[in-house]
Amino acid sequence: MNFVSLDFETASRERGSACAIGLVHVVNDEIVEEKYALIRPRDPYFDPFCQHVHGISWDDVKNEPTFAELWPDWVGYFQGQLVVAHNASFDISVLRHALDQYAIPYPTMEYNCTVSIAKKTWPEFYNYKLNTIAHYLDLTFDHHHALEDARVAANIILKASEIHNAFEEEEFLQKINLTNGVLSPGGYLTPGMNKKRMKSLNKKAK
Repeated sequence: MNFVSLDFETASRERGSACAIGLVHVVNDEIVEEKYALIRPRDPYFDPFCQHVHGISWDDVKNEPTFAELWPDWVGYFQGQLVVAHNASFDISVLRHALDQYAIPYPTMEYNCTVSIAKKTWPEFYNYKLNTIAHYLDLTFDHHHALEDARVAANIILKASEIHNAFEEEEFLQKINLTNGVLSPGGYLTPGMNKKRMKSLNKKAK
């Protein structure tokens, strides 16, 4: 499969406060590239709880580029791609808020959530936190580092595709009965919203 795995860290509970981004690019089931960057949020406030979780402070990012300055070098990893994230509703929301802050058009892309994929693949797990799944997959990582979290999410997809013996996106989604979400300049559809839309279209077609 071909996809990009994404993870953000935020300075606060505000979705527009991205302070780090990690990305893992997978082509034909192989990790071919990894990218990581610190981001300078518009607001210098760092929530102490968030700072405790990821260890990033304003001093770490005050001389780093803003999201708008980073975006031209990163947009190609999103445009026309399948993007996955662990708890994708959070990371895609951070992406949308970051783009909205700078009036940057959304890329056209599809996305999905490795939590949902893990639930379809390992129903016996007692929870689907990233560190729990990483433990079962024998992956060691520095949790809440954006690149390392993105790398684990990528490996969840790769392992799930092996288990389902489905290495093409369409076949993989059919086997686990999931639908991608969609982000585009015109707006977005969550995976659940898109699934309902697809069902409605299929009914009308009949």
